[in-house]
Amino acid sequence: MPEDTERQTSPLHIGFVLLPQFTMLAFTCAVEPLRMANMLSGRELYRWTLLTGDGTPVPASNGLLLTPHAALAQAPALDVVFVCGGVNVHQTLDKNLIAWLHKQVARKVVIGALCTATYLLAKAGLLDGYRCTVHWEQMASLREEHPRLVISSELFEIDRDRYTSSGGTAPLDMQLHLIRARHGAKLAAAISEEFICERIRGPNDRQRIPLRMRLGTSQPKLVEAVSLMEANLEEPISPDEIASHVGLSRRQLERLFQRYLNCVPTRYYLELRLARARQLLLQTTMPIVDVALACGFVSAPHFSKCYRDFYAIAPRLERRHSEPHVLGRLQVGEVDAAPLDDPGAD
Repeated sequence: MPEDTERQTSPLHIGFVLLPQFTMLAFTCAVEPLRMANMLSGRELYRWTLLTGDGTPVPASNGLLLTPHAALAQAPALDVVFVCGGVNVHQTLDKNLIAWLHKQVARKVVIGALCTATYLLAKAGLLDGYRCTVHWEQMASLREEHPRLVISSELFEIDRDRYTSSGGTAPLDMQLHLIRARHGAKLAAAISEEFICERIRGPNDRQRIPLRMRLGTSQPKLVEAVSLMEANLEEPISPDEIASHVGLSRRQLERLFQRYLNCVPTRYYLELRLARARQLLLQTTMPIVDVALACGFVSAPHFSKCYRDFYAIAPRLERRHSEPHVLGRLQVGEVDAAPLDDPGAD
């Protein structure tokens, strides 16, 4: 947060730009600590303004409508702006919003992103040269589309005048971290206690629960094997190599997977790669052949067959049903790739 004396003694004014289908939980976790800071301190430390592109209400991803205070064009002078993202954030790319954000940067306003809004800031060129983070589900697609960005898997990133949060409840931790830096640890701890939050997580805390908890087992060899798979989706390693790395025979590895995950290692590995492919299909405009290669498939026809067998829909149809506007762009730029995903090509 800005450190000059005037800003320390006057309320910090924060603007929240609500994108259509924004995540209510992330937004609430960002604004509620500000309310509580004012209440516990007995004075107005923070004020906030809700903004939408045209000043009309926008729905959150849970269907609730929030009425903004103003349109972007009528926004008051702000110290910090948080763009609140959520579902289908790539549909919310708006040249007027991007131009407005660039004007705020020129005015030395701190720019932040909640949940998937990091994607929008990256597209606007506002994260070049900064460390940033995003919700773990969007991480792979953001890295594919912006390979030069420094994207971490932290809960939140505070890099100079750019604040990015991974979403969920992480904005609560980020705001408490910022409140502590601006108004002291005592106030931040009191807010945390009011919210029955046992501790303030730091940026280095994990976004995802530990792998052993996701798998439902603490078997170290199994956890190590799955970790190897997750780290090698683009260039899959063989079951024999995985078994060798974890110090088991291939047969022992297969028994371990069968006992605790009810499938063979090759099947589990394939499903991990298909899940990553689905993220890239729905979150990016990458040609389908590039999605296939990025997820370790030797060809688009082979990928298409595996995808249809598992999800009961062809990759191109999945993208068409979910993102009609994306398909329109792909039809122009992927003419050469299209035959590779033809159902008849298998």
